[in-house]
Amino acid sequence: MLYTFYYHAPIGRLLLAEKENSLVGLWLEGQKYYLGSFREEMQEKKDTMVFRQAKEWLDRYFGGEKPPIHELPLSPMGSEFRKAVWNILCHIPYGETITYKEIAQKVAADQGLASMSAQAVGGAVGHNPLSIIIPCHRVVGTNGSLTGYAGGIENKIWLLTHEGVDMERFFAPQRGTAV
Repeated sequence: MLYTFYYHAPIGRLLLAEKENSLVGLWLEGQKYYLGSFREEMQEKKDTMVFRQAKEWLDRYFGGEKPPIHELPLSPMGSEFRKAVWNILCHIPYGETITYKEIAQKVAADQGLASMSAQAVGGAVGHNPLSIIIPCHRVVGTNGSLTGYAGGIENKIWLLTHEGVDMERFFAPQRGTAV
């Protein structure tokens, strides 16, 4: 059973999902890969400990605080490769960015490989099931492109601006993935 809860954020309605006392999903309504690969029965259930913790975390985040990710019981579902990428995302400091290439280099180093595809990393970043909390919005192209956010470029810009990122060095692509 997958329990769900809707949270009303400044950037729109978010769907949160809980399974076995862990947060397994957070999606912006209408984002690419909405609900990911979940195909099980769902039941809306607003008042669980996990959802209370997530709501408090999101209230603090949208209120301008920098709540640590480790405060939440997270259990994103995905391949070992995707989990390795998402773990790197969890270590991007609030208000900072990293490139897909830099993540690829970190994954390659962690796995003892000579190199790793930035496109493969982009696929893992794009399928992050815990948007905002696992901060995939902090990943940018090497050339300054804001491409690749499944929640939409306008939401990526909003989140980065909310975190105080200097947006002068970035640009929104005219076309591309998740624009």
